[in-house]
Amino acid sequence: MGIKINNKKTLKKIINTIFSVIIILVLSMSNTYALNDFDVVRVGITDNKFQNVQKKEITVYGTAECELCDKETKTVIARIPAEMDILIKNSPKGLVIAINGHTLTLRDCVLVCPQGLLGVRGLLRKGTQALYHGAFEIVQNDNKDCFYLVNLVETQEYLKGVVPNEMPVAFGLEALKAQAVAARNYVLTPRTQAYKEFSVVDSVASQVYFGANTEEELATRAVMETDGVVALHNHALILALYSSTAGGYTESYANAFSDPNTKIFPAPTKPYLKAVPDKSEFEPLIDDKKAKDFYSVKIPSFDIESPYYRWSKEWGVKELEEVLKTTLPTQSKTGFIYPAVRTGDDIGKIKDIKVMKRGNSGKIMEVEILTSRGCYTVSKELVIRRVFQKNGVSLPSANAVFEKKLDNYGNVQSIIIYGGGFGHGVGMSQFGAGYMATKLKQPYYNILRHYYTDINLGTVPVTVSGEDIKQTFWAPIGRAQIVITDTTSPKLAVMINGREHEFLIPKPIFHREHKIDISRFIDDGFNTVTFHAPSLGRSVSTYIELVEKYSKPNYVDDDE
Repeated sequence: MGIKINNKKTLKKIINTIFSVIIILVLSMSNTYALNDFDVVRVGITDNKFQNVQKKEITVYGTAECELCDKETKTVIARIPAEMDILIKNSPKGLVIAINGHTLTLRDCVLVCPQGLLGVRGLLRKGTQALYHGAFEIVQNDNKDCFYLVNLVETQEYLKGVVPNEMPVAFGLEALKAQAVAARNYVLTPRTQAYKEFSVVDSVASQVYFGANTEEELATRAVMETDGVVALHNHALILALYSSTAGGYTESYANAFSDPNTKIFPAPTKPYLKAVPDKSEFEPLIDDKKAKDFYSVKIPSFDIESPYYRWSKEWGVKELEEVLKTTLPTQSKTGFIYPAVRTGDDIGKIKDIKVMKRGNSGKIMEVEILTSRGCYTVSKELVIRRVFQKNGVSLPSANAVFEKKLDNYGNVQSIIIYGGGFGHGVGMSQFGAGYMATKLKQPYYNILRHYYTDINLGTVPVTVSGEDIKQTFWAPIGRAQIVITDTTSPKLAVMINGREHEFLIPKPIFHREHKIDISRFIDDGFNTVTFHAPSLGRSVSTYIELVEKYSKPNYVDDDE
């Protein structure tokens, strides 16, 4: 079976339905809230080392017949048999595409495989050939010196390739559900977007996404049984940060991150990302003694089963001085080391290391390195972790306490760090979620409410005006309500699971929020709601809020 190439100049029909929907969604991504539940995710695919998204040449293929489409004209250029190589090379004139001896040049193109999956020759994930749902968009950068491979994929299919790669399935269904909601929030509202061509990458720089070949049955169930569910605060999606191991005490966002726009540290606070102890009796660890008492022993907490729950690192003084000669200049480029150190500068001999400021979890926010040549101040948790490397590896976390060993003359001989946790420690702790699910038997919404302060769960808020908007969601206990946050309409027409309903909206007196209990109309599990556009040009801002009971979980010792 050979390749079938269509003539762009004479082909006038619109491409098949699947591709048409994808293109429409792609071109509408700038108006994200107009999409139903943010249907499509744009993922930049990296290389085998999960580092480079810029490409000069790749070979792609489909497991079934593919369609190569010109994005600009929205037409099918070629239909390619299953497993046939499609070589794509970058050139100043566009993308040079070679298929079975035929060559053509396009500005940008999209490859779809309606009956199969898409792959990149030689691209491995978890040691096996990477395969992907959805479509591939190949788009050149503005300078035309490289191109990006972007996977356009439905949110649910994307999450199936994220959840089992971000969290072990052994953590249990409820922990996986919590991970699914956090990952859904994260991809819909990423903290930063480095490239305009896509929203996230497939590596730890965003969240790990390995595609269809790494899906796991239990993780897929978790994605399906949280369908449409996001975490909200004050009627808006939260930035659902998470990390491997908090160490028993999560940290406030402001104390760990800088503002992504101004680069100012500490960042402005996020009320739902507050420092949260696993046990109510844990006091804030804002001084060295409290931090040392906490991180030098294995105090029982939700994170206790993590291999990084507690750890230590030790350097001889000369060893650490050699490390700092490299890391201080490198990290000075971030702007969080003062005074800045340049490569080749003599930083002198270490005289002392002092923690100047900690967050509630004991996380170091600012540390001073006193040497014979001066005093260097290092700020922000990631920079601190990268400065104090051991064998070329950054510290697992900045939840750390310094201990100095001195010789008989008071000179520093060695430095030991006692620490706990792995990652930034803000938001959900994945090992903590696993413990809460498997040992404390907590449902996913209790796990999320423990780690994210004052949140509620619901669908993505939408504004219904010129057209109907359909939302699907999974109600874990069959209770939900419609939340109306802004409207001038006196009534709301809604279809709930195939039945039409009309609700009167009272005129607001003291506030503009109104809630309508729809629990009697919904089912335990999957539900569909269609908000009908109001008449007379009016609009309604609304969403579905899940109703669940929350009780703060307590640590349970296995011996009790």
